[in-house]
Amino acid sequence: MKKGSHFLIGISVVFSLLGCRSGNGVYYSVTDFEKVPKIDMHLHYNTEDVSYLKFADSLNFRIVSPNVDAGEMPVDRQLEIASTVRQKFPEKFAFFGTFAVDSFGRPGFAENTIVSIDKSIRSGACGIKIWKNIGMVLKNSAGQYVMVDNEEFDPVFDYMEANEIRLIAHLGEPRNCWLPENEMTVDNDRRYYSRHPEYHMYLHPEAPSYEDQIGARDSLLKKHPKLRFTGAHLASLEWSVDELGKRFDQFPEMNADLAARIANLQHQSLADRERVRNFLIKYQDRILYGTDMTLGTNDTVYSRVTSGMRDTWMNHWVYLATDSLVAVKALGGKRVKGLQLPRDVIDKIYRRNAEQFFSMNQ
Repeated sequence: MKKGSHFLIGISVVFSLLGCRSGNGVYYSVTDFEKVPKIDMHLHYNTEDVSYLKFADSLNFRIVSPNVDAGEMPVDRQLEIASTVRQKFPEKFAFFGTFAVDSFGRPGFAENTIVSIDKSIRSGACGIKIWKNIGMVLKNSAGQYVMVDNEEFDPVFDYMEANEIRLIAHLGEPRNCWLPENEMTVDNDRRYYSRHPEYHMYLHPEAPSYEDQIGARDSLLKKHPKLRFTGAHLASLEWSVDELGKRFDQFPEMNADLAARIANLQHQSLADRERVRNFLIKYQDRILYGTDMTLGTNDTVYSRVTSGMRDTWMNHWVYLATDSLVAVKALGGKRVKGLQLPRDVIDKIYRRNAEQFFSMNQ
C-alpha cells in the first residue's frame, strides 16, 4: 500500500489504565472503534477494485477520495475510476474532482477549466481539489511561480463560489519543508523530503517561502469570502493550532482536514496536550478526519493492504478518542497521551462534518 505524502502508519499503542473506559456515555473506548460510523474524507482511491472499499465498510468507514493533479495518473482516468466506484456505492463512496493546470496562461484557460469542473460535478463529484503544484511547481511564461491568488484563477474561483462548489486545497507544505532535515519536527517529513528533494523548499531558496504560500491562500479567501473551502493537511498550519484557529475565526467558510498531519498534532501534544484538545473541542465543527492513504492498481496483496489500513485507522482512533498512551514512531517513539475527545466531538470530526459529501449528486 502506498502512503500519502509524509504519512506513517507504524505507530504502536500502549494502553494506560485509564484508556479502556467504556460505557460511561461521555467517551468512546478502543472497543468502540469498529462500532462507530466513520468517514475517511481524504483517502486516494485510485482503483476500481472495490474489495478495499468493502473492507472499509466492515470497519464502519465510508471513503471520500480526492482526485489530484499530481501527474501520477491522468486527471481524466482518476475521474473515470471515481465516477465508476461512486455509481456502484453511492452510500459508501464520494469523491472530489480536480482540474489540470498545464495550460495555465494560454487563451481560454479559465473557460476550459470551468468546463472541466462541470464535467466532474456531472460525474458525481462533491467538489474540486487543487494541489501544491500551484505555488510550488507551476510557472508563468516569464518563469515566475504562479500562486493560487493569481488573477487568472479568479474566474474559476468566482464560478465555484457562485455555484457553491466546495474547494479542497493542498497549498504549500508543512513548515518543516522550509527547514533542514535535522530541524524538522517529525520523522515522516524527514523521510518524505529525503525521497523528494524537488519538494524540499529548503533546497530551493529561489522558490516562494512558507509565508508566501500561506499568504497567497489567505489572499484567495479574502477575494472569495463565500467560497466553501477545506484546507487539506490542517491547511498547512499543522505546526500551530493557534494559527489555524486564527484562520477559522477570520474565514467563516473554511474548515480543515487532519490528513497526514496527526503526527504534527501529537508533537504539539507533547508540549501542551490541553491546548490541542481544547482547540479540537472549540472548532469541532471545522475539523474533518482523513489519512491521505493511497490505494492504487499496484496494491494487490489484500491482507497487507487491509492490515495497514486498519492499523492506521486504529492508531488514530486511540489518540483522538481515548486517553491511552501512544508510542509515535514519527516522534522517535515518544509516548503521547491520547486526547480523549468527547463522543459528540468525535462524531463530528469522524462523520458529521463530512456527511454532506454523500448527500450530493444522488
